[in-house]
Amino acid sequence: MSASNDQMSRFRLTDQYQQLKSALHRYLIGLIEERNLDIDQWEAIRVERFVAEQVKLYIMQQRLPVNQRESEALATDARDELMGYGPIQSLVDDDSVNDIVVNGPNKVFIERAGKLSVAPVRFVNDAHVLRVIQRILAPIGRRVDESTPMVDARLADGSRVNAIVPPIALDGPCVSIRKFRRKALTAADLLASGTASQAELDYLHQRVSKRANTIIVGGTGSGKTTFLNLLSQWIPPTERVITVEDAAELRLEHDHVVRLETRPPNLEGQRAVSARDLVRNALRMRPDRIIVGEVRGDEVMDMLQAMNTGHDGSMTTLHANAPKEAVHRLELLAGFAGYTGSEANFRAQIASAVHLFVHVARLATGERRVMSVAEVHSSGSEPLLLRDVFRYDVDAGRHLDLRAGA
Repeated sequence: MSASNDQMSRFRLTDQYQQLKSALHRYLIGLIEERNLDIDQWEAIRVERFVAEQVKLYIMQQRLPVNQRESEALATDARDELMGYGPIQSLVDDDSVNDIVVNGPNKVFIERAGKLSVAPVRFVNDAHVLRVIQRILAPIGRRVDESTPMVDARLADGSRVNAIVPPIALDGPCVSIRKFRRKALTAADLLASGTASQAELDYLHQRVSKRANTIIVGGTGSGKTTFLNLLSQWIPPTERVITVEDAAELRLEHDHVVRLETRPPNLEGQRAVSARDLVRNALRMRPDRIIVGEVRGDEVMDMLQAMNTGHDGSMTTLHANAPKEAVHRLELLAGFAGYTGSEANFRAQIASAVHLFVHVARLATGERRVMSVAEVHSSGSEPLLLRDVFRYDVDAGRHLDLRAGA
């Protein structure tokens, strides 16, 4: 960032600038209402010109000591307040930003390349944050208030947004946006970033083509969905694929894909459609493969049944820090789903349903890596055995191929 840009960013954070921006916003709203202008129907370039002209007039009328750069900044921010997401609009437009986290009006953070940092923006007050949250949610027919203080939704571009407001949020309204990549990552991107080796990708490509049932495991923000999206691109285009997601993020470039999305309950707590409902329905839709965005509840039993009953090549993700932990997590979820059989029987069911566990993680440096690829086996004495075929050596900083003769 240049010195002048850095100086402008600091100026935008001052109380003086926030007060000026707030006064200008009120002025523009009054002007729009007075003239009965329907700017929501205007083209973006027309809105931009209108705001720029009015900002110049306002500065002249008020005889404000504002230079050209500050005037342009005010015009941009005023336009974002009218038509966009206010102070965070520039962050939403920035493709290098993966996550936006607002912890009240004065604490905005962003994630770039796996690392969180403070963003050079701020809101005026709690009401300003709440106004932007309502603007984010309005186009998708959702709202948040004291009676419904939490909301989890998907934006039109696929980004996920979570908002929580007082009285639940004690320090003011908070919003988290996990942005949807406009361009899906490719194998070449993962190679360039060191996320995976060529040998790993070739192996996984072959296994996906041969319809191996695969579970991708990792922690929050580790890149599970991104990697699942990559694997799904290797599904032959002739196969019928049904996807089940809480928030539709997968982008399969196939002609024969049916995308299903869960639905939360309404204000009366009714009409919810769960992932288990959708997985069960998917089984009746003649799928070749079923892809579940994430297994996190009682749908685990239906997913395993699908993998066991002729839907080879199905895939999903799971929150766990290693393949062995993923097995324990599956057992825990099965218990929630009402499974009462023995541990040995359930592990035998996993062994017959799942062929591969792929563990992805975000390192302390922010880099994402495929930590291991484990094949699932069984024997007479052990119903479920895991054997690593690839592993990432953190100390050496390289991917190891553990296959015999490799």
